[in-house]
Amino acid sequence: MASGRADSLQGALSLLVLKTLAFGEMHGYAITQHIQRASQEALRVEEGSLYPALHRMEQTGWIASQWKLTETNRRARFYSLTDEGRRQLEAEEQNWARLTSAVAQVLAWS
Repeated sequence: MASGRADSLQGALSLLVLKTLAFGEMHGYAITQHIQRASQEALRVEEGSLYPALHRMEQTGWIASQWKLTETNRRARFYSLTDEGRRQLEAEEQNWARLTSAVAQVLAWS
């Protein structure tokens, strides 16, 4: 498999997080809950995967964060998309569509 394709598979978490944040800023737990609900419980994002991914995305400039109070008055870091993150989301959605189309073609091959 070409490395670009492998990167697309490994980048699924980034795509899910960026898409989730397109709905508005959220703290980490809310991000995991949204992905779980939106996938009808099929996908679970563990903290051990989420927070390193959020840190990476913040370092690349795709997301920004700030400390705020949650609805339960707890202090949490809230994440939001940057303009660069919106552009990255669009690119990743296109890459994912190409990848899933290619996989579907292989599966349909007769």
